[in-house]
Amino acid sequence: MAKIYCHPLTVADQAAMASFRAAIASNRTAMTRAVFDQLMEQGQPAAGVTYADAIVGDVPGVWCRPSQPKETAALLYLHGGAYGMGSARAFRHFVGQIASRTGVAAFIPDYRLAPEHPFPAAVDDVFAAHRWLAGRFGSERVAVAGDSAGGGLAMAVLQEVKDAACGVLLSPWIDLALTGESMTSKAGEDPLLSRAALEGAARQYLGRRDPREPRASPLYGRTDDLPPIQIHVGSAEVLLDDSLRLDPTERMELHVWDGMPHVFPRLLEFGAAREAMELLSAFLRSHVNPE
Repeated sequence: MAKIYCHPLTVADQAAMASFRAAIASNRTAMTRAVFDQLMEQGQPAAGVTYADAIVGDVPGVWCRPSQPKETAALLYLHGGAYGMGSARAFRHFVGQIASRTGVAAFIPDYRLAPEHPFPAAVDDVFAAHRWLAGRFGSERVAVAGDSAGGGLAMAVLQEVKDAACGVLLSPWIDLALTGESMTSKAGEDPLLSRAALEGAARQYLGRRDPREPRASPLYGRTDDLPPIQIHVGSAEVLLDDSLRLDPTERMELHVWDGMPHVFPRLLEFGAAREAMELLSAFLRSHVNPE
């Protein structure tokens, strides 16, 4: 059975969450790619981390390198954005925080986005980047992580690459058919996502393809022989059930954080985010940088 950990909402985070909700409610700016990138780029840079544009497996992206990285391992980080938004540059500060804490360089690919490049373009790109990293470091020395749609891409990689080092999923979107009960039960709690927005993103990405195709929706994919996986999800998410319904294995850790929103670890003003970052970083270190 999977190890399931439930983290209560602290008084400090309750106050911070109230302020966060108020700020979201007062912001009526339309969510475009430029606006999304601007929001994601506001993350606090990690001390000592440098960033460099690169091409890995014919896929452009950004390397996030801590001051003294482990030279025999790497992290492939797949950004979120509902398959139609997001960029390596916008996510570099958040991923740099993970690289700093793990001592392992992380590559963020700029996988192709919908609607210009619908499924399976994003999947093909992240698999190409992973093949390159595995060829250089060995698959067992490459960890795979991602948030939201990037968490779905990460899970697709982990289902196919049996000898990956490990995986970390942050609020993963792994059911593009949107069949989870939390789509309805959490609709009034989630300040960031809605069924309507996710339905539109899924149509844009999939076109007429089956939303239950495993490489698009890993919830319907294989669960045998998976590498160790750690998942973090907030209880105030319409995507909560995407994590809860994953077929549990003894190599999977699921952390549910009371009251937290979608991909909350990037919001370091929350104590829960800082704690989750320490947990996921320790998990990654234990599998790719045990020293």
